[in-house]
Amino acid sequence: MKKALTREEMRELDKKAIEEYKIPGVILMENAGRNVAEEVLKMINTHRQTRVAILCGKGNNGGDGFVVARHLYNNNIPVTVFLVAKISDILKYGDTGTNLQILLHMRIPVREALDTTAVNGVLKELNNCDIIIDALFGTGLSGEVREPFKTLIHGVNKLNKLIISVDIPSGLDCNDGKILGSAIKAYKTVTFAVNKRGFYLESGPTHTGEIIVTDISIPREILP
Repeated sequence: MKKALTREEMRELDKKAIEEYKIPGVILMENAGRNVAEEVLKMINTHRQTRVAILCGKGNNGGDGFVVARHLYNNNIPVTVFLVAKISDILKYGDTGTNLQILLHMRIPVREALDTTAVNGVLKELNNCDIIIDALFGTGLSGEVREPFKTLIHGVNKLNKLIISVDIPSGLDCNDGKILGSAIKAYKTVTFAVNKRGFYLESGPTHTGEIIVTDISIPREILP
């Protein structure tokens, strides 16, 4: 197995970068989202219009997704954000709220999907997209995926679209690679700083797709 961290080890790494090295979390989020956007841009055929949908949850993974949306928009890529949470709630959450506020000021479309009925409507719209960015859950997820996320993840997997997961496929356990009820099957996973242990265990290899490890400015001396 390659060098890989558990969710607890990754949380400690982030904490050390922020508290001991004084790197603001919003900078780590910015670097993470920009890295994903750059990988997406490599996949886009400039000779035809490519539509991108970004699925965001309420946590930091969703915040990374908001950053992805901004960078793609600034590169003239049509992008729509589908948020499985209330906008008004997210705006209260530090770095994630900051990046959502930026999208709203830029008038980038952000749509709420709060129940299974709304999610089924989103799935129909996703048929018109070429690339789907999965920013629903990050490495911190340890409990069973609940509705409406479960319906969304199951539906997205059936769409036969290019899916790029942000840090980890949503619903995959970071520690043991088990599926937490339902998990995204990614074409590519853009992960941050270091590989995650669950990528190489149980269902990890069949859900991560190609794994790209990117630098988000965590000091190299604290990396494994």
